[in-house]
Amino acid sequence: MKVLTNRVSRVLKTVATTVTLVVASVGSASAGDLDFGKAGEPVKLVVGYQPYYTEAWSGVVMRGKKFYEKYLPKGSSVEFAVGLQGAVIVNAMLAGKQHIGYVGDMPGIVSTTKQQVADIRIVGALGLGKDQCNIFLTRKDAPAFASPKEALKWLNGKNVAVPKGSCTDRFAQEVFKKENITPGAYLNQNIEVITSGLRAGKLDAAVVWEPTASRLVLEGLAKRVASGASVDENDGSLLTMRADLIKQRPDIVKAWLNAELDAQLYLADPKNSLEIARMAVEQTTGFTEQVLWSSMFLEYPASEGGIKERLLLPFTITPDVEQLISTSATFLHSIKSIHVPKLRPEAVMPEFTQEVLKERGLTAPIGAVQALPASEYKGK
Repeated sequence: MKVLTNRVSRVLKTVATTVTLVVASVGSASAGDLDFGKAGEPVKLVVGYQPYYTEAWSGVVMRGKKFYEKYLPKGSSVEFAVGLQGAVIVNAMLAGKQHIGYVGDMPGIVSTTKQQVADIRIVGALGLGKDQCNIFLTRKDAPAFASPKEALKWLNGKNVAVPKGSCTDRFAQEVFKKENITPGAYLNQNIEVITSGLRAGKLDAAVVWEPTASRLVLEGLAKRVASGASVDENDGSLLTMRADLIKQRPDIVKAWLNAELDAQLYLADPKNSLEIARMAVEQTTGFTEQVLWSSMFLEYPASEGGIKERLLLPFTITPDVEQLISTSATFLHSIKSIHVPKLRPEAVMPEFTQEVLKERGLTAPIGAVQALPASEYKGK
């Protein structure tokens, strides 16, 4: 099957042959497959997405702007389901309750290794960043550090918390290795417990993702001291789909990806920043408009791990995305979150995004979210 798939993938380039490729790649129908109808028919989709994870905000744009209505067959319906974390979306996709997932790199990778339950594939990239899931915060009364590297050295012997198994865990452990740092305690805590610990002064530091990082900083509960930009470490988010959807309805896959491309282009345009923040306010609770705007668009100082480019938008599986998937899979295997050190070849399917880019005359990356000065925020 693998030889056949590889041979087919080299010669099939048109829409018609893409269908053949997909059937060869995902295999024959199984008893556990869902029924998505025939090509051209209306479809009912349930999309899991994470408005509480800024790096996956093309999902927020998709829900708010409904770009998919331009491309899906008439009569189709789309329901968006909020996932507080990627694992919730993965579990729903495995159970057949959701069909498309906007998730971080870690849950996206894990989802492809559960094919004994359901076959899930990575079909695109939502974003790559260095200060989205890779942000070091310290308690608010920590010293004033001269540089991010000095702040990181301060972590020796301190109590540091992360949600283990997440992108922040991989990042933190890599930084500790690079910078020869040994925390006094390395705690497995969720975002809510981390927030409480920083508020009460019980934690010295934590590694968290946006928009929680900006909320804790702007509310005065923590200090931002470093990010992946400080040590050249990136993170990412991925678009996943069930294989039965891909197999039965490649027309829907392409339709959704065309809409996703529109969403990423919209995200990259700075004139849309305030409207995007307002969409995020409508789709979340507990976050102010300014916090949400800051989490995606604010230019933080370099002394705090700030970077000019808040988010790169690859759309397809570029070499950088491939490298991140490989590195993250190795890490997940090392902590026994997945049973293989490398994903099966068919787990990642870039052919759809590549075809969409070719048809629309674009190349990857398709854009980037550039950091904006605080004066650019014109909201509430």
